[in-house]
Amino acid sequence: MSAAAFAEIARLLADYFDGLHHGDVEKFASVFHPKAIYATADQPAFLHRTMEEYLPIVAARPSPASRGEPRRDHIDEIQLAGANTALARVRCSIGGADFVDFLSLARADGQWRVIAKVFQIIEREA
Repeated sequence: MSAAAFAEIARLLADYFDGLHHGDVEKFASVFHPKAIYATADQPAFLHRTMEEYLPIVAARPSPASRGEPRRDHIDEIQLAGANTALARVRCSIGGADFVDFLSLARADGQWRVIAKVFQIIEREA
């Protein structure tokens, strides 16, 4: 993997984690391609949202930081498939749940962006 590509993706993921933890929708939105999708099979019915549907939900909920939640996020792996395609496996926590996110990344116009977020919800015991 190119060290430059790895560093660019790691910076993007730092913005991803910052946006989620602090509820900074502008920063969070900058991580995603406008046509990105958000999906999980862990909801009662398969859940699929566009960015237009997902970002207002992030904006409306209290952020983990505002609730005093400890920050728990980690990059497990970044795989580069080529000069313009990558996959990141990351983990984070919000409320009583941990999340494993698979973020498909595409590099367009010289910038990496998340094009798809597919995730697993792992409820923590109280």
